[in-house]
Amino acid sequence: MSERRLQKDRLPRHVAIIMDGNGRWAEARGLERNAGHREGVEAVKAIVRAANEIGIPRLTLYSFSSENWDRPKGEVQELMRLLDHYLETEVDEVMRNGIRIEAVGRLDRLPPLVRKRLDDVMERSAGNREMTLVFALSYGGRQEIVDAVSQILRDAERGQLDAENMDEKTFSAYLYDGDAPDPDLLIRTGGELRVSNFLLWQIAYAEIHCTGTMWPDFRKDQLVDALLDYQGRERRFGLTSDQVRGPQSENS
Repeated sequence: MSERRLQKDRLPRHVAIIMDGNGRWAEARGLERNAGHREGVEAVKAIVRAANEIGIPRLTLYSFSSENWDRPKGEVQELMRLLDHYLETEVDEVMRNGIRIEAVGRLDRLPPLVRKRLDDVMERSAGNREMTLVFALSYGGRQEIVDAVSQILRDAERGQLDAENMDEKTFSAYLYDGDAPDPDLLIRTGGELRVSNFLLWQIAYAEIHCTGTMWPDFRKDQLVDALLDYQGRERRFGLTSDQVRGPQSENS
């Protein structure tokens, strides 16, 4: 089994996933788009379980973008219903497995009942430490940066921040999830090759794995394939290979 090839000491600390292909999966089967979204929820359940079993500390799922609000009303309503249903039905398993639920985005745009459910689950799971599951909801990377800059300007105007001392670390702290480690691995399903306004600041040095598998068909085997791809790469962060490998490479 390919999972046995994973090096447990080289797993990414943070995996982020653009879950793409629900609508195309359904259309290819002659089904309505919402059928793809419903099957996509099953993929979410499977991947959360698999990531926890493998030992991924943090998993962020691009669940609903800020642009998704412009989709047909019926589709948006179904996506919100599915989110609410997932939170209601999966909370017990989340608690059994020690998973902490968080969310990032302009959450004030969520329907009140969905927002309350989300807040309740986040509060209930806040003490869990096995894995953190983050839902990016009503989220856009550009909007996140704009919101950060707006708060920085307000704090500077109040004298709470010295703009002359601004650096990347200070700026990062103003993002929605400023304390979180940047994603080491970004996975995109569905065959497209773009980042779609997702974690634009945070993925500066993330390894990117794209697969043609549509999200409803994405399961543990596909996650393991992505992790093996990640572990086969040399992460240089702007350095040379010799610098990354250290003095031993110069003497070999």
